[in-house]
Amino acid sequence: MSEPPVNSSVHRWRHAGALLVLVLLTWLAARSEPRPALHGPGLGVLLGLLGALLGGVVLLRVEPRRRAPAVLETAAFLVVLASSVTLVWLEPNGAGFFGGFLLASVASARLSTRVGTVVTGVVVVALVAASLLGARHEVVPTLLSALGTLAFHRLSLYTRRLKERTEELEQTRAAQVQAAALAERQRLAREMHDVLAHSLSGLLLHLEGARLLSVHSGADPRLTDTVVRAHQLAQSGLAEARQAIGALRGEDLPGPERLPVLAAEFERDTGIPCAVSVSGPTPELAAQTRLTLYRVAQEALTNVRKHAAAERVDLRLTYEPDGTMLTVEDRGGPAAPPGDSGYGVSGMRERAELLGGRLDAAPTGTGFRVSLWAPA
Repeated sequence: MSEPPVNSSVHRWRHAGALLVLVLLTWLAARSEPRPALHGPGLGVLLGLLGALLGGVVLLRVEPRRRAPAVLETAAFLVVLASSVTLVWLEPNGAGFFGGFLLASVASARLSTRVGTVVTGVVVVALVAASLLGARHEVVPTLLSALGTLAFHRLSLYTRRLKERTEELEQTRAAQVQAAALAERQRLAREMHDVLAHSLSGLLLHLEGARLLSVHSGADPRLTDTVVRAHQLAQSGLAEARQAIGALRGEDLPGPERLPVLAAEFERDTGIPCAVSVSGPTPELAAQTRLTLYRVAQEALTNVRKHAAAERVDLRLTYEPDGTMLTVEDRGGPAAPPGDSGYGVSGMRERAELLGGRLDAAPTGTGFRVSLWAPA
C-alpha cells in the first residue's frame, strides 16, 4: 500500500530540513578555527567537511520505500561518522556534532530500536572521546552536544512509532470497513438465494413438468419448443444468479489455497526459503475466514521482509474439527524485542477478533512467530 500524499510531503520537508542542517554545518565549519585549507589542520577540516556533506546527502536521498543497497548506506554512515569525529577533533567549538545529530536520526529511523540505540551510543561515545581528547578539553559544550544527539535519537524514535501506530490504525479501520462490506454482501447474497434462486428453481420444475405434459398429451410441437426454450432460459438465469451470489459472498477473494503462491513470491523477492505445510482435511470455510487467513499470512511475511534477518520461514496451516490454525514463523534471525512486535500486529489481531478468533505474536529463541486461530 502506497503512502498517502501527506506522508510524502512530510518526507520532503524532513529532507529539506536535514539538507539545511548540512548547509549550516558547512557555514559553521568554514567560520571556526582552524578553517578549511589545503594544508595542515585545515586540510583535515576540509576533508571532514566534504565527507560529512557527501555522506549526508547519500543518506538523505534514500527514500523510505526504496532503500539503497545496504553496503552503500553503511559506507555513507561510516564516512559521516569518520568526518564528524575529524571535525570535532580539530574544531572543538565547530559543528562536528551536527553529523552526530544526523546519524542518530538515521539509525533510529531505519534500524530496530535495540540496534539503533546501540549505534547511537557508539556515535555519542566516538564524538565525546574526540572532543575531550582533541585540541581543547571543553566538558560542558561536549556534554550539551551529546545530549543533543540523544535528543535527536529520541525524537526520531517517537516519530517512527507515531507513524507505525498511524499505519496500524489505518489497517484496523480498513479491516473493519472490509468486514462490514463483506457482511452486507453476504446479507444480500442470502436474500438473493432465498428469493431469486428459490423462485428460479421452482420455475424450472414447473417448466419441466409442462414440457413432459406437452409431450405426453400430443400438444402442438411449437408449444413444446417454446417450453424447452423457456426451460433453457431459466437454467441460464439460475446459473448466473448462483455466480452473482458467489461473488457477493466473496468466493472470488483470495483464500488459503493461494498460500503456496504467496510463499513462492516471497521466496523469489527475498531469496529466503519459505516452506508451506498443510495438514488435516480441508473444510468449507466462510469467505471472511478464507480472506483473513490469506491477509494475516501476507502481513506476517511482509513483516519478515521488512524487519527480520531470517534464514528461513515456515508457514503452517492446520485444519482441525473446531477451527483452523495458521502459523508463520521465521528462523535464524535475532529475536525481535517485545517493543518491536507491533508492526501491523494490531491490524492482524483486529481481523482475528472479527472472526471470534485470536492472534498471538511474540519473539522466539530464534526469530518471531505469528499464530492465528480461526474458529469453525
